[in-house]
Amino acid sequence: MGQPQRSDGTEDAKPPLRVGMVGYAFMGAAHSQGWRTVGRVFDLPRRPVLAVLCGRDRTAVREAADRHGWAEAETDWRALIARDDIDLVDICTPGDSHAEIALAALAAGKHVLCEKPLANSVEEAAAMADAAEVAYQQGQLAMVGFNYRRVPAAALARRMVAEGRIGTLRHARVTYLQDWLVDPEFPLTWRLRREHAGSGSLGDLGAHIVDLAQHLAGEPLTGVSALTETFVRERPLPAGPAAGTGQVTVDDAALFTGRFASGAVASFEATRYATGRKNALRIELNGDRGSLALDLERLNELSYYDGTEPGTHAGFRRILVTEPDHPYLDAWWPPGHGLGYEHTFVHQARDLVHAIAAGRVPEPSFADGLQVQRVLAAVEESAEKNSVYTPIAI
Repeated sequence: MGQPQRSDGTEDAKPPLRVGMVGYAFMGAAHSQGWRTVGRVFDLPRRPVLAVLCGRDRTAVREAADRHGWAEAETDWRALIARDDIDLVDICTPGDSHAEIALAALAAGKHVLCEKPLANSVEEAAAMADAAEVAYQQGQLAMVGFNYRRVPAAALARRMVAEGRIGTLRHARVTYLQDWLVDPEFPLTWRLRREHAGSGSLGDLGAHIVDLAQHLAGEPLTGVSALTETFVRERPLPAGPAAGTGQVTVDDAALFTGRFASGAVASFEATRYATGRKNALRIELNGDRGSLALDLERLNELSYYDGTEPGTHAGFRRILVTEPDHPYLDAWWPPGHGLGYEHTFVHQARDLVHAIAAGRVPEPSFADGLQVQRVLAAVEESAEKNSVYTPIAI
């Protein structure tokens, strides 16, 4: 592949970061957007190259490669990993293949970006985290894709918590609500089968809110008490009504309470049965000096209550997170011009490229992904024991 030309006709001297991505559906499209855009917005130390897109269906993956700007298409992820012209492997497949692909990529000397949740079990996630630690000693980096950390308002919230703006954390309450399974005739996709997805709303949505809560709080959860429910246990097979039905083997909803290392308490709700809610993630942190609240349906806003102000004029204030000194925003539009969901993947790519160039462990690391996996496993264990408080091994 030839070197891209600058507008003055000279070659771009920045070293390339040649990306090979496995998977091209929803997350593949989102990651493609990130890789395609990041170098056009941010000044990067390395130049991302959309080198190879991989998927099992030759025709479909070639069409996706053309649509999203990938130079080549491949049908065998093992062949992709074996190529010498790939520096980073981006994994956007269902969870049952994360461990196998990531371990092979790290063993082959590649950097790795893996979609969340990191794996389908603690054992797989632990093996991935161990492999990432070994690979780091050889200069390879591995990151898990919790993209909501890259919402500028979330990044600002983390900064404010670290600065002590809410004081000592007391409470966190987090919900992630969707409604795409409300119709009982919705087909039995891979997300509804444990052998492919690992879990249901817990892994799909719960992983996001566990990571975001721990990230914003700046500390891990140490125990949970939980319940889960599956509301529709049989669904039509994807082939159509004539094919019959199959069993749903994951949870539809997960509710749990938790305790942070500091003693602060938290509540979590993840469901795909909240009629009317499309992608409603909300988190509120209450401290002894103030509170912060983030709502992804109001993506460019952060609510802040300063508990040190006199009660006569205290109240939640709306911070419009579009200023150039807010996280990520110095590269985008003038104040007041909001960003969207797709920008989180651009920011994710930016942070990973900088980490690779600096040789530092990216965040969230595979170790962070393992911690989330341990929380998810504890939730399932607690639910199976009828909501018994279940400690989390750290």
